[in-house]
Amino acid sequence: MAGRTTEHPVFARRLTQARELAGLSQKQLGILAGLDPAVASPRINQYERGKHEPQFKTAKQLADVLGVPEAFLYTEDELLAKLLLKWNTLTIRQKKNILKGIEQASA
Repeated sequence: MAGRTTEHPVFARRLTQARELAGLSQKQLGILAGLDPAVASPRINQYERGKHEPQFKTAKQLADVLGVPEAFLYTEDELLAKLLLKWNTLTIRQKKNILKGIEQASA
């Protein structure tokens, strides 16, 4: 089944990854993101299977519930994805220091 993962669109893979890291079921995630409880589980399932992709507003709500930046749900870059998962846990000062370090490294 590991091979099937790469067939799914990036949004589907990242959503599944973030949901599992958060320890939420598909239904829990959908309800917390404001979906009707009657369709919460099937809708998230369709997103995770890559059958449908939500509008950005819904993607933002999902990201907020999951505690990840919206960009995480869309990036194909694995290193950037790892950075984005950590980003929301950093203080403003830490974020500025990281940015300063990147700017110095690329100068």
